[in-house]
Amino acid sequence: MQNKKKLIKGSAVVATLLSAVLSTTSLASSHDHMDVPELNSDVNDNKTVNAVKMIAKSTENISATENAETSKNALMEKLAKIEFFSAEFNQQIFDEAGNELQQGSGLLSVSKPNLVNWQTIMPDESLIVSDGKNLWFYDPFVEQVSVYTLESAIANTPILLITSNDPKLWQDYSVSQLSDNRYLVTANNDNARVKSLELSFVKNANNLELSAFNILDATGQLSVITLNHQHKAPKPDLFKFTVPEGVYLDDQR
Repeated sequence: MQNKKKLIKGSAVVATLLSAVLSTTSLASSHDHMDVPELNSDVNDNKTVNAVKMIAKSTENISATENAETSKNALMEKLAKIEFFSAEFNQQIFDEAGNELQQGSGLLSVSKPNLVNWQTIMPDESLIVSDGKNLWFYDPFVEQVSVYTLESAIANTPILLITSNDPKLWQDYSVSQLSDNRYLVTANNDNARVKSLELSFVKNANNLELSAFNILDATGQLSVITLNHQHKAPKPDLFKFTVPEGVYLDDQR
């Protein structure tokens, strides 16, 4: 059925372009009584070449769009199989030139829908919690909590896409498949803070696991995160957040 749709779309484009290119020939054939000036052969050749290029370009665009949709659906199907996980993570941060800036580690817990607890332990402690409606960011060093609506946070934090099966959340991103178990998620908005997110999966005892993800931001800084799964369901309390006493609240909702 998919191949049939491709053929129909491709044929429609080819037919439209050919009808425009061949309109002069059709007109001459249907009106023999009219004096049609003879066209220079070089002009005809150029028109034919241009028409072929237009057809090829349109076919490429259709193919690229369909491949992107196929890749996005394949990635969403993989993520749909992961209802929750908890893992230790190691993180490396590189600048645009590939120089390592920092290493870190911590704990990451995810549960659907839209629940995240991302605790960085080293080198500096911080905490990100999604309670399903809001995203909380707590920095103990500066004694500040920032809170955002989940919807606005997803626009700048595509890693939250792994927490939901809602296709609407994917509208701002394109997906390309790099290999059987590697996908690149790219922001459609040129002004997005996060340019791309690469997700890698691995099968472990018949279970599909997210094994690593890379985040490339607008400054060219690359974060490489590898996961070591703990194979246990995260506790519900991990996805609740209460602003600590004496801490400044920056409410961006």
